[in-house]
Amino acid sequence: MRIVRVAAGTDIYIARLDASGDTVVPVYAETQGPGRDGLREALAAGVIDGPAVADERPLADVRLLAPVINPQKVLAIGLNYAKHAREGGIEPPKSPVSFVKTNNSIVGPDDEIRYSKDDSTQVDYEVELAVVMGRTARRVSTADALDYVFGYTVCNDVSARDAQFGDGQWVRSKSFDTFCPLGPSIVTTDEIPDPQTLGLRCRVNGTTLQDSNTADMIFGCAEIISFLSRAMTLEPGDVIATGTPEGVGFARKPPVWLLDGDVVECEVDGIGVLRNQVVVD
Repeated sequence: MRIVRVAAGTDIYIARLDASGDTVVPVYAETQGPGRDGLREALAAGVIDGPAVADERPLADVRLLAPVINPQKVLAIGLNYAKHAREGGIEPPKSPVSFVKTNNSIVGPDDEIRYSKDDSTQVDYEVELAVVMGRTARRVSTADALDYVFGYTVCNDVSARDAQFGDGQWVRSKSFDTFCPLGPSIVTTDEIPDPQTLGLRCRVNGTTLQDSNTADMIFGCAEIISFLSRAMTLEPGDVIATGTPEGVGFARKPPVWLLDGDVVECEVDGIGVLRNQVVVD
C-alpha cells in the first residue's frame, strides 16, 4: 500500500492510494490540534486498510502533506554510508551515530525549505531513506526488527553546516523550521521487502549531486532499529532517517549550498520524489 496524508479543502485525511496511484481513498479524518498526528492515530485505530470514511477523489484534486506531522520522535543516523564518512574525513563509525530532529522541522512535498541568512549561510541537502515504525519496539533483535516497521518514506535531512560544526553537536543545525521534508507517501513493507536494495539520489536544479544505493549503508535498517530499541522504546509513527550517501554540499570543491530559489528533489526507488523549493529571507 501507499499511504498519504492529504488536505481536501479544510479537511485532512490519512488515505490510501488505489492501485493506479491516481485516486485517494480516505481512511481516517484527522483532528487537528497540538500534538495530534493522523498517522499515529490511524495506526492505533487499525483503520489503514479499512473502508473509506469520505468520498474517494483524484490525487490531483488534493494537496499532499507530510505523511506524519507529530511523531513521538524523529531519530536520525549520521555517517551511515562509508563513502560519505570518508568524504568528510571521518573514519566509519563502529556503531550507529544517532541524533534527533525536532518535529517543528517537518514539512511535506512541495512545501518550502526556509531559512534566514542571518542564521546560516551553509545550508546543505541530504537524501535519506526514512523508516516509519508500525508497532511498539523495545529491545528487538536485528532478525525481528523489520517486523515492527510500517513502511518507508523519503527524507531530506536539511542541515545548517555552520551551526553543526560551530555547535559541535547536531540537533540545532538539523532542526531549523522546515529542515525535515518528508514524503511524498509511505510505502508499506509488503511493497519493499528488502530496504537494503534501493537506489537513492538528490538533484538540485536538475543536477544530480547524490546517487547511491541503500546497499552501501554501514548499518542496515534492521540493525539501526535493534540498536535504538535497546535504549529507547520505539513507538508507532516514529520516524528514523537512516543516513545519507556521498555527494553532500559541504564536501564538494567548491561547496554547494542551498540558495534562494533552488529546487531540491530527493528520490528513493519504489517510493517516489520529494520536491521542495528553497526560500531564503
